[in-house]
Amino acid sequence: MKKRKTKITRNYLLHPAGSVLIQTGNTKVICTATVQEGVPPFLLNKNQGWITAEYSMLPGAPDKRFSRESIRGKLAGRTVEIQRLIGRSLRAVVDMNLFPGYTIMIDCDVIQADGGTRTAAITGACVALNDAFQKMQSNGLIDKNPLKVFVAAISVGIVNGKPVLDLDYEQDSKADVDMNIVMTESGKFVEIQGTAESNPFSDKELTELIKLAKEGIRQLINEQKNTDFHS
Repeated sequence: MKKRKTKITRNYLLHPAGSVLIQTGNTKVICTATVQEGVPPFLLNKNQGWITAEYSMLPGAPDKRFSRESIRGKLAGRTVEIQRLIGRSLRAVVDMNLFPGYTIMIDCDVIQADGGTRTAAITGACVALNDAFQKMQSNGLIDKNPLKVFVAAISVGIVNGKPVLDLDYEQDSKADVDMNIVMTESGKFVEIQGTAESNPFSDKELTELIKLAKEGIRQLINEQKNTDFHS
């Protein structure tokens, strides 16, 4: 089963150390990686770096405009959950001891939403992070790229009784089962988020969905490694 068409464009913005535009179907996310000196207080004197992430969606990204979270004065629970997921996914594939004294700030901004924004954000952010590390290496800030393996994420689900890979918004809104899977290029899982929206799912269906996700992530990682530069 094929996933939606994905395009990853590197060096999309001028200033960040790493920046990409990832397009998955009609979903579009700008992911940037900014290098900052210093680490959080809990890492002082521990001789390691840190990666953290922020996620947001532009008011005009979905089909109906919503108010900015900055206007509401509080991050929504969904936003907090997603940015924590992005951070965990990237830290899982990075040797934090190879860039001591630096924090990499990942920003993922959804400019158009049609399902799979969190999975697209993780997939795009990994490319931006790799570019940032390569730039640090070329500038003499670090000796070795801390990224151990690539990581990507994709959604799977059961819609009308059938397994579906890389759900768009319409499919996601009527799915019996909705699942997001984060996996490394070596085939190891970082996170599995799965929910039965209406009917519970069986071991057999779970196995089938994971198999489907593995194939989709294999395709995504191949695309991560064969990306275009923005000119």
